[in-house]
Amino acid sequence: MPASENPSGKAAPGAIALVTGAGKRIGRVIAQRLAREGFSIAIHYNRSEAEAAELAAAIVAGGGRAHVVTANLADAAAVETIMPSVHEALGPVTLLVNCASAFIPDDALALEGSTFDLHFAVNLRAPVFLAGEFARRLPADADGCIINVIDQRVWKLTPQFFSYTLTKSALWTATRTLAQALAPRIRVNAVGPGPTLENIYDGPDGLAKEAANVPLRRPAPPDDVAEAVVYLVGARSVTGQMIAVDSGQHLGWETPDITAFYSDGAEEQEHG
Repeated sequence: MPASENPSGKAAPGAIALVTGAGKRIGRVIAQRLAREGFSIAIHYNRSEAEAAELAAAIVAGGGRAHVVTANLADAAAVETIMPSVHEALGPVTLLVNCASAFIPDDALALEGSTFDLHFAVNLRAPVFLAGEFARRLPADADGCIINVIDQRVWKLTPQFFSYTLTKSALWTATRTLAQALAPRIRVNAVGPGPTLENIYDGPDGLAKEAANVPLRRPAPPDDVAEAVVYLVGARSVTGQMIAVDSGQHLGWETPDITAFYSDGAEEQEHG
C-alpha cells in the first residue's frame, strides 16, 4: 500500500499532507477533512496567522499532528523554504494540495503588470515549483499524490478576471503534463470549484445569485470540494483529471443566443 493513501481515501500510517492556503476558506476545510482522514497536516498561510494557529491547535487537540508554515507564494525564495520546513517538522510530504490562490479582477484592455505578475507567481509558479520539490523529496518506497485547486472556468472561459483565468488555465495544463512527467509514482489531479463562497467582488448576495443560475440551482460548498479531494486521494487509477465541483456551472447553456433561438423557434412552431 502506498504511503500516502488507500482506496478509501484514508491516510496510510505516516502520511503527511501539505495544504497551501489552509488558514481560511476552501484550504482550511480541505485541511480539516484530511486531518479527519488521518493525515498529519502542514498548514501553509501567508497572512492568516491566527487562523492557521487555531486550526493547528484544533488538529492537535483532536489527536492529530500539525505544523504551521508561512510563506508569501509571490516570493520565489520564500516558496523554497516551505518543503524543508515541513520535512523537518513532520517528515516527507506524501500529499500536496495546492489551494492558495490570488484572485484579483482585471481585463484584457486594462492589464496591470503587478496584478499579472502576482497571478502568475502565486497561481502557477508556486504550485509547479512545489510539485517539483515534492517529487524530489518523496521517499523511494512511497507513492505520492498532488491535487491542484483550479477553477471550473477553465472549462467555461469568460474574459472576466483575465490574468487569473490565464494562470488557472495554465495550471490545468500543468496538472496533465505533471501527471505524465511524474508517473508512475505520483498521481496529479485537480478540482475545479464553482459557486462555493462569497467573494469581496460580488456583494453580499452574489453567491446566491450565481448559484441560482447554474444547472443544479445550488452552491457547491467547501465540504463538497474537500470530498472530491478525498476521492482523488484514494482513486489510485486516476491521474491527469479535474473534477468540477460547481453544481454544473461549466455546463451552463442558457445564454441569450440559445434561449432566444429556442424562444423564437417555439413561437414559430406554435403560430406557424
